[in-house]
Amino acid sequence: MSQTNSFLSRFVVVLVAIVIVAGGIWLYLDSQKSGPVERPGISFAPLEDTSITDPDNPAKVLRVDFARLEHELPLSRDDLMALTPANLATLSQEEIDQIYGRLTAGPIPDGPYSGTLFFARGDTLRQRLDEILGGIGGRIAGEKLDFAERFGHVMWKGKMFDRDGGTLRNFVEDLAPLAPIIDDRDTIATAWVPRGGLLGYILPTTEVWLLFPAKVYCGQSLLDGRRESIIVDYLFSEDIDGYRPSPDSLAARGGLRIRDEIRMVRPGFYLGRAYANRAFLLNFTLYKPDVAEAEDAGFASGEEVGEDCWAGEQVRQAASQ
Repeated sequence: MSQTNSFLSRFVVVLVAIVIVAGGIWLYLDSQKSGPVERPGISFAPLEDTSITDPDNPAKVLRVDFARLEHELPLSRDDLMALTPANLATLSQEEIDQIYGRLTAGPIPDGPYSGTLFFARGDTLRQRLDEILGGIGGRIAGEKLDFAERFGHVMWKGKMFDRDGGTLRNFVEDLAPLAPIIDDRDTIATAWVPRGGLLGYILPTTEVWLLFPAKVYCGQSLLDGRRESIIVDYLFSEDIDGYRPSPDSLAARGGLRIRDEIRMVRPGFYLGRAYANRAFLLNFTLYKPDVAEAEDAGFASGEEVGEDCWAGEQVRQAASQ
């Protein structure tokens, strides 16, 4: 009888496990039924404005004027609610730039945000790194470029913001790509963060390593100088408590010289631009589901959102009318 009971107990445990896993798979597959991602229904200016020319070369057309773009085609709350990390990746780089130029910084984030890097026009991280870094004194080439590509996917996986401290650290779920330059993994700070994907239905959090610290502050955008963005600055990260020369220096002034900037699409959702050695590298998004879920309805209905950075005179004038 005891053997029968033991068998039944094991059978029940296995059955419950199967139900949990199957349920998670079903929920995940159900969430994927939306089909191909469609472009957002956002209005854009012509990719070249023939009314804006180079004074020294009238035949040369310059890029879109962001001030004019925002005056003639402002983004509504409905427009911003229609944007997602997935459908932003369907746009050309000029269209992504036009969206970024019509955003303001919003509040500086706090806590964990999941990250996704993406490219327009079929670019890859390796291509961009090769263009930007390949010719700088021969420092980045061959296997070093391969490593830099793996490092890039690590860097924009997710970020842990410390709003009060004005810093952040990046999530690293897998240390294997960085193993050659990790000096002592047992001393790396860790944190528990929300888990995405299929396993998130079963195990909602996962432990990650926190590496590559950066300073977070308001500063001028390298794309649109009319207003500030939230800057994520790795250049002088050695001043931050817990900085580790190996591997943190890879993102700092002695390495790739990474500088990110972000602006808010809506609460819990930011669009970012990453630069290496002041050259544009890639786009990325940051997303925090609990903030988005808590504030989406209020944002959609027109509730005011706080601005930690200077939002520019054009926005102030529009808000006062």
